[in-house]
Amino acid sequence: MLQTAESIISTEAERYLLVYMIAVLVVISSLIIVFFIVFQKRKNKLVMDRIRQQQAFERGLRNAQMEIQEETMKQVGRELHDNVAQLLTYASMQLKILSSKVTEENREKVQATSDIVKESLDELRGLSKSLNNEVVLNLGLETSLANEMNRLKRLKFQIVTFEAQGERRQLNNKQHEIILFRILQEFFSNSVKYSKAKTLAVTLNYTLEELVIVALDDGKGFDGETITKGSGLINMKSRAALVDTSFLLESKPGEGTRLTLKYPFQF
Repeated sequence: MLQTAESIISTEAERYLLVYMIAVLVVISSLIIVFFIVFQKRKNKLVMDRIRQQQAFERGLRNAQMEIQEETMKQVGRELHDNVAQLLTYASMQLKILSSKVTEENREKVQATSDIVKESLDELRGLSKSLNNEVVLNLGLETSLANEMNRLKRLKFQIVTFEAQGERRQLNNKQHEIILFRILQEFFSNSVKYSKAKTLAVTLNYTLEELVIVALDDGKGFDGETITKGSGLINMKSRAALVDTSFLLESKPGEGTRLTLKYPFQF
């Protein structure tokens, strides 16, 4: 009888000991799991903070680069307007004076030269305005694009079309107009230099959520898989990233080039 009682007590003690050990293991396991979760959260937070810091640094660097480029273009535009344009104006005046003093035989040649100088002066003034970000800000995106495309029509293309669709909306920031304009300027520049295109078209479509800009030419195009990513393409993508704008450049040999920008409106 006594042995039975001792056996029962021993069994109960072992059971309590087992429960105690299990409880200890559960507590230790829980602590390990909690520690691991906290560690992972802190690690992820540190990683995300580092990524955000890197992104902020890169964005700041791009902003600085854009500001330097804008200031440089503004200075070049002023130099063209204040110096070169003045020289062309003086040359035009001298040709006008000369036209009254030459023989009838040479007067047509002098007049033709004078017309070329006047066209050059108009072209120079248009270019100097497009390089000056203050002028772009004052005129706005649509007017600046229309002026630029008229200039390109005189310079290069046979057919130039510009269309704005939808209800006009202000961009999230006035400075964004300059950035979008510079992206399109880079596209125009590449079309002039490389595409051998005859037609250039730009469409602005104002929707409720975004401004969709499509620019295209009918030039020789290129192979998007093999083309070298030069500074022009990098600049366009960097500028688009600055204003959270999606950037898509599509082209195939013999099928022209199409640029699509989607600028999101803030609500």
